[in-house]
Amino acid sequence: MNFLAHLYLSGDDEDLILGNFIADMVKGRQIERFSPAIVKGIKMHRRIDHYTDDHPVVAQSKNRLRSKYRHYSAVVVDLYYDHFLAKHWDDYSKTSIDSFLNNAYNVLLGNYLLLPYRAQRILPFMIGSNWLVNYADFDRLQKNFEGLARRTPFESGMEFAVKDLVANYNEFSEEFREFFPQLIDFVNRLKMSKH
Repeated sequence: MNFLAHLYLSGDDEDLILGNFIADMVKGRQIERFSPAIVKGIKMHRRIDHYTDDHPVVAQSKNRLRSKYRHYSAVVVDLYYDHFLAKHWDDYSKTSIDSFLNNAYNVLLGNYLLLPYRAQRILPFMIGSNWLVNYADFDRLQKNFEGLARRTPFESGMEFAVKDLVANYNEFSEEFREFFPQLIDFVNRLKMSKH
């Protein structure tokens, strides 16, 4: 899952929001810099990723793309799923996407000095360009994929990912709608457990 889904799954818990947002940017012993509550969010993010990577419905989505995008198929699917979450936000939340993200951004900005350097760099662009809301829009999603394609060390082909989304839109949409409620249940169980 990508940024939007991870923030959504954090709910309104500030420490989970912080940990979930920075998890991919915290390597090795850097985790020791953070409070136990933020570490819980980092670990939750990693468990979400593990659950997602191992899920058979997500595997279907990735397999449809694997011959073209190889190991980048997982990145492409993450963004596709954030597209569907942004597009159908009202199916999953009683709070508008704008209100939800304003709250999440306030949490992140209020803890800006705690964020790893990479998070500090991308957050202003994310907010200023309204990345996460704009995942719902094909043209803006295209710009995100083009940016990713420019930053990959090998030729990824991700600049063509929106065309593949459009070509197989119903299949990806059905897979997201099957998978996402299961992920929500998984995270709710995680939040109730002590780990």
